[in-house]
Amino acid sequence: MTQFCVLALLLSPCAPLRAQALAAVLPFQEPPQAAQSQASPASQSGTSKDTGANDHKSPAQSSDQQKKKEQDEKGQQTKRMLWVVPNFAAVSAGVQFKPLTTRQKYGLAVDDSFDYSSFTWAGIQAAQGLALGSDPELGTGISGYGSYYWHNFVDGVSGTFFTEAIVPSLTHEDPRYFTMGEGGFFRRTTYALSRTFLTKTDSGGTTFNWSEVGGNALEAGLSNAYYPAQERTFSTTMQNFGVQMESAALNNLAKEFWPDIRHKILRRK
Repeated sequence: MTQFCVLALLLSPCAPLRAQALAAVLPFQEPPQAAQSQASPASQSGTSKDTGANDHKSPAQSSDQQKKKEQDEKGQQTKRMLWVVPNFAAVSAGVQFKPLTTRQKYGLAVDDSFDYSSFTWAGIQAAQGLALGSDPELGTGISGYGSYYWHNFVDGVSGTFFTEAIVPSLTHEDPRYFTMGEGGFFRRTTYALSRTFLTKTDSGGTTFNWSEVGGNALEAGLSNAYYPAQERTFSTTMQNFGVQMESAALNNLAKEFWPDIRHKILRRK
């Protein structure tokens, strides 16, 4: 919050030496100059009171500015959540809508796919898959971990490009999440979950979210091209699709409430 400091400098007039001499000789007569000098502090005192009265407005103005700033901070997104998780596709609440070009959609997909956190997340998923033996056909040990790693990384890249670049460019949809930022918890939660199936068009309207639903379906289908034959069943493909849709819904919830967590819990401005 910007703070303002006001410095007031009051000058007190001094009576001439001649006035002091006259006062010593004529104690019952007050020279005009001295009278003016004595009246001056009172006048200045009145001016000081007026200035002080004006200064009393500053706290109220500061309070209004603080409230306005807090209002502006509602729903303000950052490039990352918890300083690590990419949040490039989130739009702050109240921002005037401006559509993305096709090039910008592909740029968004590149940023999300090849961010350092994507490599880290693929490594975590690979370690989990190896420990649980979720795809035993991928092997064990170091070679198995490597196989799990590149499968998970390709899953992430293909899913991101389908949902943020390829499908949105074909359907003229906006792949970003537009934060509501205000309202009750239930209302905002409902809104966030609904954005899994609804999204903005490039013209600013609302439409079925083919980018998310269709993009995740394409990713699940494409995975059959590089996973072992045992993992190419219809049920496995649908399970993969369901996991992607669930992740999208949870991601929307995180984006919607991230500004509140950051401002109210982490005390960040």
